[in-house]
Amino acid sequence: MRSIKVKDCERTDIPNKRLKLRFVYCIFGILNTFIRAWENQTFNSGFILLGIFNYSPTHIFLFSLVLGIFTVAFMGNTAMILLIYLDTQLHTPMYFLLSQLSLMDLMLVCTTVPKMAFNYMSGSKSISLAGCGAQIFFYVSLLGAECFLLATMAYDRYVAICHPLRYSILMNQKICGLMAACSWILGSLDGIIEVAVALSFSYCGAREIPHFFCDVPALLILSCTNTLLFERMIFICCVIMLLFPVAVIIASYVHVIVAVIHMGSGEGCRKAFATCSSHLTVVGMYYGAAMFIYMRPTSDRSPTQDKMISAFYTILTPMLNPLIYSLRNKEVVRAFLKMLGKGKSREQIA
Repeated sequence: MRSIKVKDCERTDIPNKRLKLRFVYCIFGILNTFIRAWENQTFNSGFILLGIFNYSPTHIFLFSLVLGIFTVAFMGNTAMILLIYLDTQLHTPMYFLLSQLSLMDLMLVCTTVPKMAFNYMSGSKSISLAGCGAQIFFYVSLLGAECFLLATMAYDRYVAICHPLRYSILMNQKICGLMAACSWILGSLDGIIEVAVALSFSYCGAREIPHFFCDVPALLILSCTNTLLFERMIFICCVIMLLFPVAVIIASYVHVIVAVIHMGSGEGCRKAFATCSSHLTVVGMYYGAAMFIYMRPTSDRSPTQDKMISAFYTILTPMLNPLIYSLRNKEVVRAFLKMLGKGKSREQIA
C-alpha cells in the first residue's frame, strides 16, 4: 500500500488532470445555466418579431432590394471561399484569413435574412424560443469572431510589410490556423454566455421584439426583471471584443504607415497601400456600425436607428466585403479569370 501511495504522489500528470477537470466543470456549469434558462422559458410561447418592412409599395421595393443584396452576399462570399480553396496560389496566410472572413459573413447573413424573409412573405411574425436562442448565439458569436479575425488580418499585414524576411516564421500555417481558431472560440464563448443569460430572464407582456431578428438589446426591453447588471456585462464584453481589436489594428497600421513612408519606392508604397486600404475600408464600416449599436447608453437607443444600423452591418457589409477584396486585389481577379477560363475550355471540349 505504501509503494502505491508513493507512486501516486510521483505521478506528474495529476495537475494536468485537475486543470482538465476544472475546464470540464466550467463547461458543464455553462450548460447547466443554459438548461435552467431553457426550463424557465419552456412554458412561454416564444416571441413576435415586428420586422422592418410593411406591405406598402415602397417597403415591398426595399424588401426586394434586401433579397437582392442577400443573394449577392451569399454568392460573393461562397465564390471567395471556393476560389481560395481551389487556387493553390492563394494558399497563403492572408487569403486563408480572408476565406475565414467570407465564411463568417456567409453565416452571419444566413442567420438573420432567411427568417426575416420567411416571416414577411408568410405573414407570420413569430419565432420560437429555440429559434431566438439560435439567432442570438450565431449572431453574437460571429460578430465577436469577426472582430478578432480583423485584428489578426491587420497583424498579418503588419508582419508582411514591416518584417517581410521573417513572415514565413511569424505567420506560418500553424500560427495562422491557431489565430483563426482562437477567433472562432472566443466568439463562441461570448455567444454561449449571452444566450444563456438572456434566456434566463423572465419576459412578459406581448413579447414583441421591435426588430427583424432576436438582438439582445432589443430583447432586454421586454424583460420583467432587472437587467442592469447584464447590460453592464454586455458593455464590458463590447469593450473587450471591439476596443481591444481596434487597438491592435491601429497599432499595426501605424507601424505599416511608418514603414511605407521609409520605403522610398513608389511602386512599393502603392502595393502596400492597395493591400491595406481594402482591409481598412472593411474595418471602418464594421467597427463603426458595431460601436454605434452596442456602446451607446440604453436611454439613447431608438428602435428605428438600431434596425437600420443592424441591417447595414448584418446584410450590406457581408455583401461589400467580397466585392472590396476581389475588385481591388489583382491576385483574386487573376484566380477568378483563371477559373472562368477553365470553365469555358471544358465547355468547348464537351
